[in-house]
Amino acid sequence: MKNIFNPSHAKEVLDRIDRLSPSSKPQWGEMDVAKMLAHCSAFQDIAMGNASPKRSWSGILIGGVAKPMFYNDKPLARNMSTIPAIKIVDERNFEAEKEKLKQQIIVFQKKGAQECMGRPHPFFGKLTSEQWGKGIYKHLDHHLKQFGV
Repeated sequence: MKNIFNPSHAKEVLDRIDRLSPSSKPQWGEMDVAKMLAHCSAFQDIAMGNASPKRSWSGILIGGVAKPMFYNDKPLARNMSTIPAIKIVDERNFEAEKEKLKQQIIVFQKKGAQECMGRPHPFFGKLTSEQWGKGIYKHLDHHLKQFGV
């Protein structure tokens, strides 16, 4: 499983983000490309400790059991539900969101695994830095595939 803390895996993601354009269309889902980039940035904020959405009741009840789906090598399902706090509904500027996400990935990757050690996910609960690294990569990969890159 790839991990965002691996420099070559982070570079791969950054290169794929650079292949997006304002006219990139989703292969599934409702978000346009700018909203997707903002969604990924909002998720990155959670991992970086810049946002701490409250844990949902469903997460408390089943999050621990479902946790491996976040960091295993099985692709995320299309059109799966998202954390309400990071659902983007307002219009966003593509170039601004693209640059913001790229900078977040660079900072997160350079700060290293200690950046998210034990930080809770709003559904899955506490994650190790390795689980966060794999999960961040998996989440980004899922959305980049959504837009064909």
